[in-house]
Amino acid sequence: MSLLDSGSRLFGTDGIRGPAPEVLTPEFATALARAAGEGREGSVFIGRDTRRSGDLLAAALTAGFTAAGLDVHDLGILPTAGVAHLAKEARATFGVVVSASHNPASDNGIKFFGGDGAKLSDKLEDEIEARLRAGPPWAKPPAGPGIRVVDGTARARYVSWLAEQARFSHRGFEIAVDCANGAAFQAAPELFKGLGADVLVTCDAPNGTNINEGCGATNPTALAAVTDGRVGLCFDGDADRLIAIDEDGIVANGDIIMAVIAGHLKQEGRLKDDKIVGTVMANLGFMKAMDREGIEVIATAVGDRYVAEAMKEHGAVLGGEQSGHVIFSNISRTGDGLLTAIQLLDVMAATGSPLTELRLIMNEYPQVLRNVHVEKKDRLDMAEALWEGVDEAERELGDSGRILVRPSGTEPLVRVMVEAPEAHQAATIADRLVELVRLELS
Repeated sequence: MSLLDSGSRLFGTDGIRGPAPEVLTPEFATALARAAGEGREGSVFIGRDTRRSGDLLAAALTAGFTAAGLDVHDLGILPTAGVAHLAKEARATFGVVVSASHNPASDNGIKFFGGDGAKLSDKLEDEIEARLRAGPPWAKPPAGPGIRVVDGTARARYVSWLAEQARFSHRGFEIAVDCANGAAFQAAPELFKGLGADVLVTCDAPNGTNINEGCGATNPTALAAVTDGRVGLCFDGDADRLIAIDEDGIVANGDIIMAVIAGHLKQEGRLKDDKIVGTVMANLGFMKAMDREGIEVIATAVGDRYVAEAMKEHGAVLGGEQSGHVIFSNISRTGDGLLTAIQLLDVMAATGSPLTELRLIMNEYPQVLRNVHVEKKDRLDMAEALWEGVDEAERELGDSGRILVRPSGTEPLVRVMVEAPEAHQAATIADRLVELVRLELS
């Protein structure tokens, strides 16, 4: 099956993804790069994570971009935010990442950044897709084909820049790092050891097929089992997410990390206009905590690209998601798990408080999230019986809980989220709604 035959928009909330190379084929990648580079000049920075299919797709993209006349800088294995940063630093035409983030190794993806270090707008993505669907003939590049340049210093430059963002030494910190056998497997240990921390490193032996496998930000309990009093830092496959573990081995998701950092920035007078950006998936406890702190939360759709757009619109310096994507707009235009970890450790250093105490800024409501595989997620709005069930459940919860049903932006899933004062109540309601989703959409 070709991605072009699906009839759906190619670009999801985080680029183009699919099984590789069966669906996300090298032929598709070459054509996509050729379409994106058509009529443009300059350079493209390409980085990837550790998936076995990454070399193949990066080479295919390189063929397309050089055929369009652009020079390609091959950054090798590098976190997503590193590609975005270096592309911005060099004022490149594009930064391109070959990664499916937290997805299993059998998937891969392609996501674009502009020369400003931000993800492309929907409009520009649609223009690239339209050119791709129109296909050849392609225009001959005026100066002939571009060239490929291997950049052997990319990781060192990115790690050095990250280290400059730390306001405090991390000496005395005992941390455990889960690299998810992904893009951060070299960069993360180098960064935190360089800042002086005592670092226990796990899941730093990628073999092309073990990325995210039972580890990383999507499986933080694996690291929690071995932290033994250390602060844990869990990254996902491309290291744009951070999930933390406190000194007692309890998971601290993106909402808790955001609350800790936002509260500290406000106290220091560094939270511009006392506002931050979150998503509709943010925990109700997070919303209540920010209200107590006098911090306005601007809610947006799920996806760090939408968080970034809302931050730009409202002038917010901090925004993020429960999943661990956090953006510091005065430093970077995209989510960066390593940068988020630095900011969190800096709060601990500035306050002299452990994460077990800092996390008490918010009381996390029990939240149940169910992912339901469906055949046609685009029919969700027309599932009348489901929405009647949602209305009934919302009346049952009143002001003490919350329900969100939405399609995934990257997978054939409908996500059902329920928050309630008691975990069993949230689970019971979620199970009811899951059955309705299956009846209506499967």
